[in-house]
Amino acid sequence: MPSDRLLPFALTARPAQLPPPGDWRAWLFMGGRGAGKTRAGAEWVRFAARFGGCRRIALIGPTFSDVREVMIEGVSGLRAITRPDEKAPHYEVSRHRLVWPNGAEAFAFSAEDADGLRGPQFDAAWCDEVAAWRTGEAVWDMLQMALRLGPDPRVVATTTPKPVPLVRRLVGEDGVAVTRARTMDNSAHLSAAFLTHVEASYAGTRLGRQELEGELLEEAEGALWTRAMLAQAREGMRALDMTEIIVAVDPPATVGPNADACGIIAAGAGPQTGEQRHGYVLADASVRGLSPLDWARRVVDLAASVGASRIVAEANQGGEMVRTILKAAGGSVPIVLRHARLSKRARAAPVAVLYEKGCVSHLGELGDLEDEMLVFGTPGWTQSPDRVDALVWALTALLLELPARPGIHRL
Repeated sequence: MPSDRLLPFALTARPAQLPPPGDWRAWLFMGGRGAGKTRAGAEWVRFAARFGGCRRIALIGPTFSDVREVMIEGVSGLRAITRPDEKAPHYEVSRHRLVWPNGAEAFAFSAEDADGLRGPQFDAAWCDEVAAWRTGEAVWDMLQMALRLGPDPRVVATTTPKPVPLVRRLVGEDGVAVTRARTMDNSAHLSAAFLTHVEASYAGTRLGRQELEGELLEEAEGALWTRAMLAQAREGMRALDMTEIIVAVDPPATVGPNADACGIIAAGAGPQTGEQRHGYVLADASVRGLSPLDWARRVVDLAASVGASRIVAEANQGGEMVRTILKAAGGSVPIVLRHARLSKRARAAPVAVLYEKGCVSHLGELGDLEDEMLVFGTPGWTQSPDRVDALVWALTALLLELPARPGIHRL
């Protein structure tokens, strides 16, 4: 593609809506609202199924409902773009399967379940709104393992650009072709009243730059932490003479592979110099999918390895049960329970101020934690901030509350 088989789409499509030339494995199409992302993805799949020799195609959206209502049945979906001289593919609801008359099949998957991609194999895939996937990188990685049929398996990812870890990763990854499109680029196919309204309301705003211009904004509106603050934390590491080290844990409320992660952070504080002690984030051992006893063992092991003097745990979801589980896992240091009375953002704001003042340093590679910090509290971000929660509990206990009895720890 492009090909005369795409007519009339190829005659009306903008250049960004057509697949880029070259030997790419993944095509990332980032565009504003109404820029033609869904139509471009659907046309690519239609061509792959009817003329491209692809027999098994994966369709992945944020949820099963999104796959069916947008990617398959929507106004720009796979069934809607069928040409007058073609027979539309049939969707089998019970099997989440779309079947073309020539026998090509497309299977629907929800990005809420990365393990659903274990086992199947494909020669093509279309991933829609990847910036809204709850566990984006895990789903993407499982898909790469499944793209193993045919001579040249490829994937198209269509999305509104947001600075989530998966999108930022794809933009800089080898083998990924990136195209961008503005809402106005597709104005011939959009309501004039809609365009007038959104331009008058959002032109020049951060929301407009993201949702209309299709820009990937690295500093998300509403974020408490910036890249400059985190760069300062990494570069400002001092000698590690600490008066106290603790491990903080934000336990998940549920159990299972789709449950929230258990946030586990080790941090320390240096001796008092002036008004403020200096904090050190030492390790991020957060994990998803473990049983309560298993994540508790992970907390206890980390506490032992860093020489923590106490464990601080949020107890809103479990109360004294959290302490019981940690003790059952072998916890021998004091366990302090904390109950959250303020919102997550209100609790995090004073900690963000400490970063802005240069009072916190990061030790080693904390990429997953830092990625979560950069999008925490921003519009449209729906994931549970488990790593950030644990970080906030740790630094609050060390730097914003009365210090514990001092000692010296050297790492």
